[in-house]
Amino acid sequence: MQTVVTYHNPKCGTSRNVLAMIRNAGIEPEIIHYLEQPPDEATLRQLIQNMGIAVRDLLRQKDTPYDSLNLGDPYWTDDQLIGFMLTHPILINRPIVITPLATKLCRPSETVLDILELPQLKPFTKEDGQVVINVEGQRVV
Repeated sequence: MQTVVTYHNPKCGTSRNVLAMIRNAGIEPEIIHYLEQPPDEATLRQLIQNMGIAVRDLLRQKDTPYDSLNLGDPYWTDDQLIGFMLTHPILINRPIVITPLATKLCRPSETVLDILELPQLKPFTKEDGQVVINVEGQRVV
């Protein structure tokens, strides 16, 4: 069985859809509720490096203190932005999924399929009604 880890927020529809697709592949992942158990600085830096993204690409803007902290200002360095994410874990965009193939910020949710080694076991429809895997087992998005 492949090891899969997901940084999850159960209040987030995208995060719930990703978790459901992981489970639809027959995998029970390690679930890290990152708002309750935020990553430490070394882990956060490693996740960013493994995803190959800029620090700013991991910042979540919606329903966070992003605007009140003026984090869109290019004045802030990567180290400072990481500090804000450590202080306010809600600023960390999610879900982040780690598989043997890659570490990825899975937005939109169906991008998780790109890093799962196992196929989906049955059709899958996202919470919003969008079909992701049809009855023939084919990806439709």
